[in-house]
Amino acid sequence: MADTATAPASGGGRPGGGNSVPVAEATGITKRFGATVALRDARITVAPGEAHALVGRNGAGKSTLVSILTGLRPADTGTLRFSGEPAPAVGDIDAWRSKVACVYQRSTIIPDLTVAENLFLNRQSDGPLRPIHWKQLRARAEELLGEYGVDVDAAARAKDLTVEQRQFVEIARALSFGARFIILDEPTAKLDARGINRLFDKLRDLQRQGVAFLFISHHLQEVYDLCTTVTVYRDAAHILTAPVAELGHQALVEAMTGESTGTVAPALDDRTAVKTDADELLTVEGLTLSGACRDLSLSVRAGEVVGLAGAAASGNVRVGEAVAGLHRAEAGSVSVAGRSIRTGSVPSALAVGVGFVPEDRHLQGLVNNRSVAENATLTVTDQLGPYGTVLPARTRAFARGMIRDLDIKTPDAATPVSELSGGNQQKVVVARALATDPHVLVAIRPTNGVDVKSKEFLLRRIREAADGGKAALIVSDELDDLRTCDRVVVMFHGRAVADFGRGWTDEQMVAAMEGVGDRAEAEGVGDRAEAEGVGDRAEAEGLIDPTEASDTEEHGR
Repeated sequence: MADTATAPASGGGRPGGGNSVPVAEATGITKRFGATVALRDARITVAPGEAHALVGRNGAGKSTLVSILTGLRPADTGTLRFSGEPAPAVGDIDAWRSKVACVYQRSTIIPDLTVAENLFLNRQSDGPLRPIHWKQLRARAEELLGEYGVDVDAAARAKDLTVEQRQFVEIARALSFGARFIILDEPTAKLDARGINRLFDKLRDLQRQGVAFLFISHHLQEVYDLCTTVTVYRDAAHILTAPVAELGHQALVEAMTGESTGTVAPALDDRTAVKTDADELLTVEGLTLSGACRDLSLSVRAGEVVGLAGAAASGNVRVGEAVAGLHRAEAGSVSVAGRSIRTGSVPSALAVGVGFVPEDRHLQGLVNNRSVAENATLTVTDQLGPYGTVLPARTRAFARGMIRDLDIKTPDAATPVSELSGGNQQKVVVARALATDPHVLVAIRPTNGVDVKSKEFLLRRIREAADGGKAALIVSDELDDLRTCDRVVVMFHGRAVADFGRGWTDEQMVAAMEGVGDRAEAEGVGDRAEAEGVGDRAEAEGLIDPTEASDTEEHGR
């Protein structure tokens, strides 16, 4: 397929045609973080008024490119130009704002301020030490909103706006600095189908005014709905740039994964199949979680590892956390080995036999100023001494056994956990989850941010736990995490859209997670026109929670 990186496709309401000077052009961009190459000779070109998609799997380098395009960090090598002029110096905030803006997944709008105050934050008056003329500020805000057709009350508190309205306010604020190039990072993650349609209509209006967009999304159908050109990154490098109309779904997924449809996940032929009459250790029935899922059911049997896959906003992470007692359900039930969990209660989940590996070991999994021993035994303090006491000698002895079992590389059990490598820190988190000898192990992205050797060890340890008669639920969008599973349930926008046994292909799995799989399309998930009904239902049933922040990409993705 022809690479059109230096000549973006025309269309999509873009004025000026293909001969226009690119609004943004990056060539030969390389960025390293220590030994890690985050970008390798990467490039991208965006034309005036163009909706240009940037797609790629986790670790592809998208976030690093965005940080360079927005001036947050310099490239090690390469050239960046805006409208034919060299990029401003890093640190010149005002100059960068006049060239490019980014609307992130996590809103930067301040909830307790009004729309007008948010639009002109730090620009409320005519200069330092000048009084703020509130009537004039609101008039300026109304003029700005009207110029770009944003139907929002300038005097309204931002916290009273919908997610969609907040995004419009962020876009208007970005344009007020003079930028004609806006990066949209997963802008639809918390919108229903009607909100997505309205957002896309607004973006098309702005395109006709000459505003260009770099659109980043995990939902590939949105690329086909909005964009005229798509650029694919994989493994820190540019793979292709092509007109969207000339690139089929399968070809796009193959470019993202580097695998053809004939590449199949290992079938684990050395393992016996899970017995169909094995005890059902985890049962989720009709689970409804605000902002995550509705009427979701799944089960995991003894000896089985089940994957719960999905991209951002699929709801899979919140489902996994709900099984561990972190979220209260609106409806439905969760039970382990026949005993019900009181949803929203971590002690209840622990009591019935759930072990939990959280998504972020730094924020949710570790107490950094405490020792390896203390971190590894947090869930078993009742076993460390009589009458609620914790005996240091017993803690150390218990921890030493866990260190041996998980092969944790540490000088001793008293070493602060913060001094361990990322892989060994993750082993401590897994050790703690297994310390209670749980019936069900729930692991959310268990190999996130660890080296290849640690990744293989952790997945093998989860596999061994299942082979020992436990049940494991791996919640992840990483294909390597999912390969160890006997079965993978794929979620998309709060619904289970696919269920794969062993032997799935990379193309099948990615397509299902991105909403372009056969079943997703058949049910209307991958079709914007049919998805209108899905959005109506989601809004009516409370599936979309505008207050819930979406998952963000890892640094260097």
